Amino acid sequence: MYLTDKKTVDLVERMKGCTCLNPLHTALAVFGCLLDYDTIAAEMQDKDLKALVERIGYDEGMKVVANPGIIDLEQFIKEVIEIRLPNPNIPDTPQRIATDTSQKLAIRFGETIKLYNERADLDVTQLTFIPLTIAAWCRYLLGINDKGEPMKLSPDPLLEELQTLLKDIKFGDCKTVQKRLLPILSNEKIFGVNLYDVV
Repeated sequence: MYLTDKKTVDLVERMKGCTCLNPLHTALAVFGCLLDYDTIAAEMQDKDLKALVERIGYDEGMKVVANPGIIDLEQFIKEVIEIRLPNPNIPDTPQRIATDTSQKLAIRFGETIKLYNERADLDVTQLTFIPLTIAAWCRYLLGINDKGEPMKLSPDPLLEELQTLLKDIKFGDCKTVQKRLLPILSNEKIFGVNLYDVV
């Protein structure tokens, strides 16, 4: 337990919300739904999904992490990835965490994208795993799992609007995507930034 000032508390919340915890949860939620996982802990047994959250956290997020100065950031994220997320006694499901994803993306990924775009020492086009997660979320919105079967989507206030924009996309047919993602990926209310402006 720490007794500290409001600024430090805010930095801790930003550190967790933008880098060391919540983005990893969201990535696992989206991919977990697509891949029919029932728990986050089970997902962490998949070496590819574990590698995904490692790359989002350690590689992409850590370059712009908010450092509150009272926490060992590397140790914190290691505990999240090695202990908390794989813990079978925490019965978190991808479907629960996927709730309201459209309301979370601006903080969980948009802030990192903005900082990469603003800083001269970073190149936003070098981000790989955050854009992959955003692409997976767009795929998730089709309501079809990785096997091509219908899946139930978690509640989200923008779900009907987003699915309407994607209604003409046919699963497995890349030609039907074309510019149909433009109104989603350019929506600053969702991502905190127009993604077309930063590439």
